[in-house]
Amino acid sequence: MRDLDISEVARQAGIPPSTLRYYEDKGLIRSVGRRGLRRQFDPAVLEQLALIGLGRIAGFSLNEIAQMFGADGQPAINRDQLAAKAEELDTTIRRLTTMRDGLRHAAACPAPSHMECPKFRRILRSAGRRKQ
Repeated sequence: MRDLDISEVARQAGIPPSTLRYYEDKGLIRSVGRRGLRRQFDPAVLEQLALIGLGRIAGFSLNEIAQMFGADGQPAINRDQLAAKAEELDTTIRRLTTMRDGLRHAAACPAPSHMECPKFRRILRSAGRRKQ
């Protein structure tokens, strides 16, 4: 397979060239050379970018994602780190589910005012505790 020009990688990955240059500066991806002024990439970079995108969606920082690649650019993912992130996501999902359910209740609550609704008041107390 032939190397891909930075614009081809950007188009195929749906990522602006500036992001590709930034990822390269951070050591997340590597160009294999240049054709004129344009960076060239091995086609395998598309899989690396997909992994970076997955990591970002899961909430990993770019520094954490950078640690998930070996020196050869191949994935070297710490399973304990994945399990910890999954637990963190479970906690976030539970919190957001509770908030969603509370908002739905508040939207349909028959109480004359939200402040007279016991469930809404519990939501307020809970939200207040999280901020402190």
